[in-house]
Amino acid sequence: MYMAYGWPQAIPLDPGLPSSSSERVVYLKSANRLLLIVGPTHLELWSTSQHKLRLGKYVREEKSVAIEGENARAVWSPDTKTVAVLTTTHFLHIYKIQLTGKRLLIGGKHYPGLFLASISLNITEAIPLFEDCLAASNFVCDSKSMLIGLSNGQLRPISWNAEYSDSFRLCCENSPLDEPSTSTHYPNSQSHSTGCVVQNFSITHLEYSTHLRILVVLYSNGQIELCSVSKKGLRQSSGMTVERWLTTEGATCTSFASDQKILAVGCGRGVVELYDLSESGQLLRTISLFDWGYTVEDTGPVSCIAWTPDNCAFAVGWRYRGMAVWSVSGCRLMCTARQIGLATASSPMVKPNADFKPEPLIGGTAHLQWDEHGYRLFAVEENSADRAIGFSFSKCCLNRGLSRTTFARQFLYSDDRVLLIQHDGTDELKILQLNVPVSYISQNWPILHVVASDDGTYLAVAGHHGLVLYDLRNKKWRFFGDVTQEQNIQCKGLLWLGNKIIVVCNYIESSNTYELLFYPRYHLDQSSLLCRKTLLGRPIVMDVFQDYVLVTYNPFDVHIFHVKISGELSPTGSPVIQLNTVRELSIMSVKSHPAAMHIIPDMSDEHKYKQSTIESSLLLQQPSRCLILRKNGELSLLDLDDGHEQVLTNSVDLLWVTCGKSEDKANLIKEVSWLDYGHRGMQVWYPSHSGDPFKQEDFLQLDPELEFDREIYPLGLLPNVGVVVGVTQRMSFSTSEFPCFEPIPQAQTILHCLLRHLLQREKSEEALRLAYLSAEKPHFSHCLEWLLFTVFDAEISRQSANKNQTSLVKPASTSLLEKTCDLLRNFPEYYDVVVSVARKTDGRHWADLFSAAGRSTELFEECFQRRWYRTAACYILVIAKLEGPAVSQYCALRLLQATLDESLYELAGELVRFLLRSGREFENSTSDSERLSPRFLGYFLFRSPSRRQSSDLKSGSFKELSPHIASVKNILESHASYLMSGKELSKLVAFVKGTQFDIVEYLQRERLGSARLDNFASALELIGQKLHMDTLQSRLDAEFLLAHMCSVKFKEWIVVLATLLYRAEVLVDLFRHDLRLWKAYSMTLQSHEEFRKYLDLLNVLEEQLSSVTDSKVQNGSL
Repeated sequence: MYMAYGWPQAIPLDPGLPSSSSERVVYLKSANRLLLIVGPTHLELWSTSQHKLRLGKYVREEKSVAIEGENARAVWSPDTKTVAVLTTTHFLHIYKIQLTGKRLLIGGKHYPGLFLASISLNITEAIPLFEDCLAASNFVCDSKSMLIGLSNGQLRPISWNAEYSDSFRLCCENSPLDEPSTSTHYPNSQSHSTGCVVQNFSITHLEYSTHLRILVVLYSNGQIELCSVSKKGLRQSSGMTVERWLTTEGATCTSFASDQKILAVGCGRGVVELYDLSESGQLLRTISLFDWGYTVEDTGPVSCIAWTPDNCAFAVGWRYRGMAVWSVSGCRLMCTARQIGLATASSPMVKPNADFKPEPLIGGTAHLQWDEHGYRLFAVEENSADRAIGFSFSKCCLNRGLSRTTFARQFLYSDDRVLLIQHDGTDELKILQLNVPVSYISQNWPILHVVASDDGTYLAVAGHHGLVLYDLRNKKWRFFGDVTQEQNIQCKGLLWLGNKIIVVCNYIESSNTYELLFYPRYHLDQSSLLCRKTLLGRPIVMDVFQDYVLVTYNPFDVHIFHVKISGELSPTGSPVIQLNTVRELSIMSVKSHPAAMHIIPDMSDEHKYKQSTIESSLLLQQPSRCLILRKNGELSLLDLDDGHEQVLTNSVDLLWVTCGKSEDKANLIKEVSWLDYGHRGMQVWYPSHSGDPFKQEDFLQLDPELEFDREIYPLGLLPNVGVVVGVTQRMSFSTSEFPCFEPIPQAQTILHCLLRHLLQREKSEEALRLAYLSAEKPHFSHCLEWLLFTVFDAEISRQSANKNQTSLVKPASTSLLEKTCDLLRNFPEYYDVVVSVARKTDGRHWADLFSAAGRSTELFEECFQRRWYRTAACYILVIAKLEGPAVSQYCALRLLQATLDESLYELAGELVRFLLRSGREFENSTSDSERLSPRFLGYFLFRSPSRRQSSDLKSGSFKELSPHIASVKNILESHASYLMSGKELSKLVAFVKGTQFDIVEYLQRERLGSARLDNFASALELIGQKLHMDTLQSRLDAEFLLAHMCSVKFKEWIVVLATLLYRAEVLVDLFRHDLRLWKAYSMTLQSHEEFRKYLDLLNVLEEQLSSVTDSKVQNGSL
C-alpha cells in the first residue's frame, strides 16, 4: 500500500506568454519516466526518474495564440511520441516529441534514460465542430486515434494525423428514463423507453480503458454510459456498443481500475462512489472526508481521481481544498487537509493569517497523476500555472504477483530506500531508513522488489537490473562482483527459499523468455548459480512453501516444482539443486485473474510435519491446497488434487498465511491458519477439524475487535509478540513551506483472539502455555482484559437473546466465561483484570461475572494481603453492590487505615470521600445496596472537584457524629497525631492535601498536645532536619504549614517555620509586639554554633526592629 513520506517537492513551471489570460494547467500526464505538462500557451516535458529535470519545452508564438486561441484540451499518445492539443477556437495542434540522444551530465556522471528532448509543432488543423458555441470534453485515445466529447452529446473521432470523421451519437434506445439515484441498466432489458434521455445533455467527461476496451461517457445529467469497444478501436463508431448505464447524482468525473474492474465516480457532493463492473455494476462503497469533519462546503466537488499503477489505491482531488489517497477497502492512507475543526484559519472561506502555515493544495486540486511506479504523485493546484507539486510515496510488499516476503518483517520501500519498522521488545515501534547504495541504485533506479527471508534477517532488493542483499544483523550489503552479470538480469520477481537461497524470476529480452535463477545467499555470481529453470511462458503468480515452488501462467496454468538440494549449502561446499515437477494443473475459469496464490499445508497433516522425519514427511508430502486471492479481492481455497475451488470471502486487500511457516517455540500464532484484511477489517481464520475441509464455518471466525482504525493500514505480524503492525500518516509542520509527511507505525494485539479460540476448542492447556509465552510481552495485561471483556460481553448478549426462552436442562459443561477466569487465575494480573472489566460493564451483570471470577470479598482480601491497595480499593464498589454497604464500609475502613500507614494519601482521600458519601446514603435508605451503582466510581476513583473539607468532619464532638463519620474522623486524627508527634511534616502536608483533613481545627485542639513545641532550639534543629529545606518541595510544604500556623496564631511554630524559610517580614511582625521574645530568640541563635547560618537573618531583624523601636520612642509609646 502507499504512504506519503518526506516533504513535497515543488516543480517550477515556465510562465509561458505574458499575454495569457488563463492561469491554470490544461493537461498533466506521466508515462515512460516522462511528465508532460500543457499550459495555456506552452508545453513542458520533465523527467520523472531519480533526477527531476526539464528535458524540453515549446512556447507558442503570440500571433498563433491571438489567432488560434489558447490551449484548452490535450492528450498524449500511448507511445509518448505525439501530443494533440485543442485550442479555445477549435484548432488542433499536433506536436512531435523526440529524444535527441544527447545525454545529460549530473555531477559529472551519465545516468540512464536522461536525454534532452525536442518538441516541434507538426500539424495545425481547424476542426469543424458544427457550431462555434459547442464545448468539448477531455480527450481519450488509443494507438490509432483519439476521441472527444461535445456539448451536444455527440462524439468526434480524430486520427493522430489530424484527420477527423463525422460526429456520432452512441445508440441509447434502452437508456433509463426514471431511475433511482444509483442504478444499473442493460441494453437488452425489457424496460420500455420513449426516447434517449441524454440526447439533450452534453458530454462532460470521457474515460477509456485500453486493457478492457471499455469507454465511459459521463453526461451533464449524471448519466454514465458504459460502452464496449471492438478491436478496431475508437475510430469506428460501429464497433462501440452500449453495455450498461449507471446513474450517479451529481457525477463530475470518473476513473477506471482495469485490473479490479472498478469504476470510481467523483460527485458534486464531495464523495467518491466505487462500482464493481465485473458482474452487475453494483455500488461497493462510498468514500468521503465527512467522518473527519469536512463537508462539501469545505472541500467542494470532486475534481479529479487517479488510480495507482497497480490499481490498489487511488488519489482524490477536490475543487476547493485538498487531496487524499485511499485504499480500495476504504482506508485513508494520506490527506493534505489538516484534521482540525471548521471555521478556522485553514478553512477555504477564511483568509490565512500571517502565522498560519499553509497546507498543500489548500486552493483546490486541478490535476492528479501518478508516475509509472507509484513513487510520485504529481498534483497541480486550481488556478495555478506556476508550479506542480510532487508527493513522495513509499509502498509495502502486498505479496502479490511474482514477489513473496515473510510476514515477520515489516517494511516500506520507496524508489531509493527501505523504511524498516523496528520492534525493540517495548511498546514503541520505530522506523529506520535504509538507503540503498548509490553505486547500485544510480544505475538501476528505481527499487522494484523488496523481499525478506523467512527469519527476517536478510533483505533482497532488486531494481531495474540485478539485485543486492542486505544483512540486517551485520548491517552489510552484498553485490554482484561482475557488473555485466548484474546488468544481464531483469528481475521480475523475487522469492526466498528458506533463509539461504534467493530465487530470481529473470526476463531475457533477446528471446522474450523467462527463467528462474537460484543463487546462494553467501555469493552473488554466475559461478555460484545453483540452478537455472526455463519457464514455459510469462508467469503471473509465484509462491514458495518449504521445498516447493509454485508458478502460475496465463490464463490459469499451475505448476509446482519440488526443490532437492544435494551437497552442503556453504561457501566451502558444492551444492546442486534439482527441480522436479510434481503437479501440473490447468483451470478453466471466467473469474478475475489471480493476484496471489499461497500454498497451505493440510490441517490434518500439521502434526505429521512436526513428528515425522524430513525424508518421510517433508519430501514426500506434496502440497494439496492453496489459497487464491484474485485481483477483484475474492479469496478462495483451491484443491490441487481435483481442481475444486471453494469461495471463502471477498473484498480482501491483504493476506498473511501463518500455518506451517514457523517452528519457533515463541511463535504466538501457531493456531491461526491465515489472516486477511479488507473492507470488513481484519479477519482471523482458524484451522478446520471437521470432515469437510472446505466448510467455511469451520474456518472463519471474525473478530470485530481487530478492526483497524480507518487511518491505519496493516503491514504484517510479529509472531513472537502476537501483534499486527500497521502504519498511519502524520504531518509535522516546520519553517518550510510544506509539511513533512511521516509514516508512523502502530501495533494491535491479537493474543486475546488466539486465547479465546483455544478455550472454545477445549484447549485450555495450550491456551495456558501460549499465555505463559506472552506473559513478558508488552500489552499482556491489556490482552487479558480484552479477553475477559469480550467473553463476558458475549455471555451477556447470549443471556439477553435467551431471556424469554427457558432451558429444560442446564448445560453441564463449563462455560467459556468460567474457562477464561480459570485461565486468568494463573497470572497476578487476574485481580486487576477482573475489576477493570467490572468497571466497564453494567452493574446489573456483576453477579454473573463474579459467580465465575470468585466472590468479591475474597478477591478484595487477596489484594489486601498482597498490599495491592489500589486494586483492592476498586473492589469496594463491587462489594457494596453485591454484599451490601455494611460490608463495603468495613472493608473501606480497613483499607483506609492501611493506606495511611503506607502514606498513600491520594488513595486515602478517595476512600474518605467514598465512606462519607456511602455512609450518608446508608443512613437515609434501608435499601441502600440497590442505590449503589457505577456512578459512584467518579467520586471514588478521582479527586473531588471541590477542595472544601466536607462538613461531616467539622463537628466539634464525636458524640454529635454518626458512627460511620466518627470512625473516619477517629482514623484521620489518629494518623495526624502520629505524624505531628514524629514531626513528619512533609507527610503531614501530603496527608492534609490528599484527605482534605481539617488541620486548623486539629491545631486548635492539639496546641498543648501532640503539636506542642517545648524547646525552640531543639525544635528548630529537628524540624530543619525533617523538612530538608534545600529542596523546592520542602520549602513549599513549610510555606503551607506556616500559613495554617498563622491562621491559628501558633507562635512557637510560626517562629520555627519563619526562621527556616528566612521570612524576616513574618518575624518582624511577631517580635515588634513582644521584644522579650525577640531577645530570647536572638540569644538562642547566637549561643548555638549550628545556628550560625541564621546570623544574616538576625542582622536583618535587628536593623528592622531597631527602626521600629526608635519610631516608638519618638512617638512616646514606650
